[in-house]
Amino acid sequence: MCSTVPGTDWAVLNKRDSYPGHVAESGVAGSVGSPAMGRGVLRPELAAARFQLARRPPSAGLAPFVEFYWILRWDLRGQPPHEQTILPHPSVNLAFEASGTRIYGVDRRLFTRSLSGSGRVFGVRFLAGCFRPFWRAPISELTDGVVPAVGIFGPEAEETRCAIMRADTLAGADAAMTEQAEALLLSVRPERDSAAEQAAALVARITGDPALRRVDQLAAASEMSARSLQRLFADYVGVSPKWVMRRARLHEAAARADGGEVVDWAALAADLGYADQAHLTRDFTATVGIPPTHYAAPSGRAERLGAERLGAERFRGSGRSAGSEADGRGRL
Repeated sequence: MCSTVPGTDWAVLNKRDSYPGHVAESGVAGSVGSPAMGRGVLRPELAAARFQLARRPPSAGLAPFVEFYWILRWDLRGQPPHEQTILPHPSVNLAFEASGTRIYGVDRRLFTRSLSGSGRVFGVRFLAGCFRPFWRAPISELTDGVVPAVGIFGPEAEETRCAIMRADTLAGADAAMTEQAEALLLSVRPERDSAAEQAAALVARITGDPALRRVDQLAAASEMSARSLQRLFADYVGVSPKWVMRRARLHEAAARADGGEVVDWAALAADLGYADQAHLTRDFTATVGIPPTHYAAPSGRAERLGAERLGAERFRGSGRSAGSEADGRGRL
């Protein structure tokens, strides 16, 4: 018999009210400077010591829609809780965990997830723009929000969640959980959508080409008008192309800060297309809550953590943080 944890049945919630975040581009937990944790996971060296994170590729049938599957496990029994701060990506996620199965839209704010006790989450990260064929409505409706997965996948979503939670106790658990999730997705797989794939390609181009710093540059490179780009991103991605560009720059800045080497912030600001270091500092501080030079400082880790928590609260608004597997929420 599989059941959800009591007290977690919501119709629709806004993520700024209570949610932790997700981990994007994640792999097996690694050390500082390693790409294993993935961009968006702040303080990856600390994260690697507190939880394990793996990812698996989709099958060929789902590759036009799914970027990867991610599997989070933690065992902090007898240890203090761990608060993981996330700088989100422009992707929709589907998460299966003890408290239920939910669809999470793009998060525009920094947020923190608190891990305690032991638990696990199995997640699906969709390619930017490629959840739109499943949702069948503008993805901007999901931005900063969450909905129960039953609305899209029917009661099979709960059956799949139960199967995934059971599979985690078996040998070859990662493959077994992935098989269950894929079966659910394949059962409702929509037709391929050329606009969705175009949106995914444009987001990949932004994140892969630091020379793209303005919407008019992207419009020229894609042979689209700026207005058409705005409409496409609102409908399929859930955020504007300018937001994606800004977030890609902040991911790079955070990665440099977490890399363990001295950062020439003035040079980095120029490389990322900021007018000067002051503009990078303002952008970083407005999102992360502290200046990049403070964030990157090798000393005062406790002060740095406290400042990040204040920053998360400041830009997330009031809310609860998820705890153990019994009351966890969202994506990590």
